[in-house]
Amino acid sequence: MDSEAVPQSVGEAREVRVRLPYHLRHLARLDSEVVVRVAGPVTQRSVLDALEERYPVLEGTIRDHTSGRRRAYLRFFACEEDFSHEPPDDELPASVASGAEPFMVVGAMAGG
Repeated sequence: MDSEAVPQSVGEAREVRVRLPYHLRHLARLDSEVVVRVAGPVTQRSVLDALEERYPVLEGTIRDHTSGRRRAYLRFFACEEDFSHEPPDDELPASVASGAEPFMVVGAMAGG
């Protein structure tokens, strides 16, 4: 989706900032955003895999245990763009891979 994606070697690890909604921060006992180390390409899948590895209590809260698909009332944003419906293995923008911008998991609103 981003033409400025940073090519990465397989062994390279990057620090990626992740912002979570309050209920997930509370569950993981976090006060603010978290930084995770991602090896290889920085994608939705690799960021969430690193997040769940570091905070196992979050497994199944962002993605379904069986299908691995995003939970219905969560959205993914980066660089003011909605990445919720993008393929999970597409690289995220270079500014997310560099740590300049966060990858955000946002609780969607529903109701009328």
